[in-house]
Amino acid sequence: MARPTTPTLTEVERKLLEVLWKKKEATVRDVADELAKRDPIAYTTVQTMLGVLARKGLVRHRTEGRAFIYSAVISRKEALSNALDHLLKQFFNGSPKVLAQHLISDRDITAPELESLRRLVDAAPDKE
Repeated sequence: MARPTTPTLTEVERKLLEVLWKKKEATVRDVADELAKRDPIAYTTVQTMLGVLARKGLVRHRTEGRAFIYSAVISRKEALSNALDHLLKQFFNGSPKVLAQHLISDRDITAPELESLRRLVDAAPDKE
């Protein structure tokens, strides 16, 4: 039985999208060749995963001869925002404040990094 698709990107899905964001459009071969520069990956795996991304509505394709030319439907910024929303809902009760508290208490954040964060918070537009 096939595994159900997840609402968030898997590592492989993200890597495929990274190639499409960089190239704007690419064939399965283009994506496989680009990914193979770092790690070996089968052409059929790339083909299958692009199909999964298409079913999720994250990529689309057009036909050119016998080849499908893929492009991303979602931007890198949208993907990041979706991943963050998912993380907030799953682990932090949807609260950015709880996430920030966790990061500050659980990570080694330097004084200059904290000061930089303070400036970002002070400069943020009021969302009320």
